[in-house]
Amino acid sequence: MVIEESIIKLFGGKLKEYNASEIIFSEKSNANYYYQIVEGEVKLNNYNEDGKETIQTILKKGQSIGESLLFLDKAYPINAIAITTCKVFRLPKSKFFQILNKFPENQFKIINSLSDSMYFKYVMGEIFCTQNPAMKLRVLMDYLKSSEKDSGAFSFQVPLTRQQMASLTGLRVETTIRALKMMEKENVVKIKNRKIFY
Repeated sequence: MVIEESIIKLFGGKLKEYNASEIIFSEKSNANYYYQIVEGEVKLNNYNEDGKETIQTILKKGQSIGESLLFLDKAYPINAIAITTCKVFRLPKSKFFQILNKFPENQFKIINSLSDSMYFKYVMGEIFCTQNPAMKLRVLMDYLKSSEKDSGAFSFQVPLTRQQMASLTGLRVETTIRALKMMEKENVVKIKNRKIFY
């Protein structure tokens, strides 16, 4: 949880519901609101000129969406789209800054959230330094597993579809599937009932 829900409500935050595939904000729109997920999953993505999707990250309950742009006064360079049915708090930018002034402990929570986003970007930068599909997938799964308490082999169920893994790593779905099958043969992952364990 980045900011307590009771504080968001106190400052006039509205809870909005989004259906799967509904746009929360789109690329080149102004960053006028602070968003925090109460339920569901949201992806941040871009589309290239051929319409191919690149997922930048996937966010879940308790995480904020695109808050770094509120500090820069710039338009969004990404889209935020609901993956599942979502409930999201939306708070005007001016009220967001009032909260940070009145409740300074939230400044550290925001810094922590921004730091985690930067860490993810640095880790994912490794993915684009290699041409090896299995290595790209390992970097992604290492990052996802890094916040789990149990680091044992096959203790972590990857919470992504093969399509999402492909979009996050810049691979084609077919390549992702082939690489995962190879990784299973090499005992790097286990696949059970189509679920991937790392």
